[in-house]
Amino acid sequence: MEKIESLIRLRISAHDAHYGGGLVDGAKMMNLFGDVATELLIRYDGDEGLFVAYDKVEFLAPVYAGDYIEATGRIVSAGKTSRKMEFEARKVITAAASAEQPSAADVLENPVFVCRASGTCVVPLSCQRNKHD
Repeated sequence: MEKIESLIRLRISAHDAHYGGGLVDGAKMMNLFGDVATELLIRYDGDEGLFVAYDKVEFLAPVYAGDYIEATGRIVSAGKTSRKMEFEARKVITAAASAEQPSAADVLENPVFVCRASGTCVVPLSCQRNKHD
């Protein structure tokens, strides 16, 4: 199977903060993984497909407004219509605001894993535009 991967990097905005202290809801990571899965399916099959299930989700560290997150994914196996995928989200920059410098941020020398997941997507045969061996 050909190796196909996707990476999305974005800044978490204040609008994404759902809880006190600028804490972001874990559902934001699931949203990012959905976008990664869509890109993977487009690259592999030429169609957006459908996400049918997550079989594992692990929230590993908090995410806050101002953090930069890299969400990655890859297809680990492909059946006739199903695509098994694995995802990771890492914090690569974190907000370091203070009263003296509200715009401060730190690039993390060692990114922090904030979420891991795996799941399955389906692309109906009639929608598959790229043929695979």
